[in-house]
Amino acid sequence: MDDHSTKKRVLQIVNYYYPELGGIEKIAQAISNAISDQYEEKIVCFTRGKEDSVDNVEGVEITRCGTKLKLFSQPLSISMAKNIKKLIKDFKPDIIILHLPNPFTEYYTLKHLSSSSKLIVYWHSDIVKQKIGEKIFRKLTVRLLDKATKIVATSPNYITDSYYLSQYKEKCVVIPNCIEEDKLVIDEDTRIESNKIREKNKDKIICVGVGRQVPYKGFEYLVQSMGLLPDKYVLYLIGREDESTAAIKRLSEGLTNVVLLGEIDGKALKAYLNACDIFCFSSITKNEAFGIALAEGMYYEKPAVTYTIEGSGVNYVNINNVTGIEVPNKDVKAYADAIIKLGEDKELRDKYGKAAKERVEKEFLSKYFYDNFRRFINNEMK
Repeated sequence: MDDHSTKKRVLQIVNYYYPELGGIEKIAQAISNAISDQYEEKIVCFTRGKEDSVDNVEGVEITRCGTKLKLFSQPLSISMAKNIKKLIKDFKPDIIILHLPNPFTEYYTLKHLSSSSKLIVYWHSDIVKQKIGEKIFRKLTVRLLDKATKIVATSPNYITDSYYLSQYKEKCVVIPNCIEEDKLVIDEDTRIESNKIREKNKDKIICVGVGRQVPYKGFEYLVQSMGLLPDKYVLYLIGREDESTAAIKRLSEGLTNVVLLGEIDGKALKAYLNACDIFCFSSITKNEAFGIALAEGMYYEKPAVTYTIEGSGVNYVNINNVTGIEVPNKDVKAYADAIIKLGEDKELRDKYGKAAKERVEKEFLSKYFYDNFRRFINNEMK
């Protein structure tokens, strides 16, 4: 098994990969970290540029396919079709791990799938926003799930309430997402920056929200909630600008307690997470299947405020009245009231924050994910 030529082979097909830092990208990298010492692995993904490239990340070959356009918010690339075909034919993977949603990679994978490869579908989310697109590709998705040997879901909630997964329960396996705790360690420099943030906001309750500025993250609702709060409460909103940015900026105009930081580096992010009092996770749809950023905020002993999202793992990660507070979906006033409740009761903040960290340490650390995924993939290789 130590001989490179005798190692069994795994191909991951995913929308994007490191250095992209979204939730799916982090899980694809965690899978690679879990199995790369035992199996030969290759990854094919899109790139936000137009040109193809091949590089190496931690010993794994990454084929990045240039993206010419998007359809139904999903990247589309002719070279992705060619590379999936080539890798399946030449690399001859024993297992293909296909990360969804993306109907186009579904189609390419089904078209070129070999009988010698087992197909594992990694189900991150239903298609929620693009209703027309979901209906167009429904038969394709059913065919794909029929072909799949196993379907990995990130929480039991999603299996129960997903239109698709509820029909394939016998194929589903739950492997909760994880945080990379070694990347969240607070060093002395970060601690100094955290203290500066606290000093700048002396006598205030610091709230932090993290995520790409897209509709399902619900940041428009979060900003509206901040508009109902006194200036004692300040929100730092962190994340890459995207299709919701214009609306977020418009809603935050005139609000002195909302600071839009945009995309910041990992060290600065850790400083804000460490400095804050409340972690505001405002996602509103099942596009948010789990919430890695939520688990990261909780790891810093921060109570979370979340919306109820039927069938999402968000309410599996944050437990109402244990690790934080859950309020009715899109209820701006209820969200503001939850922030006030935590802001006015330090003992409650500390209690929920401690429970939040304990939950993450017991369920969502990378070591558990590695163990769970290795056990799963080894069993599938038999």
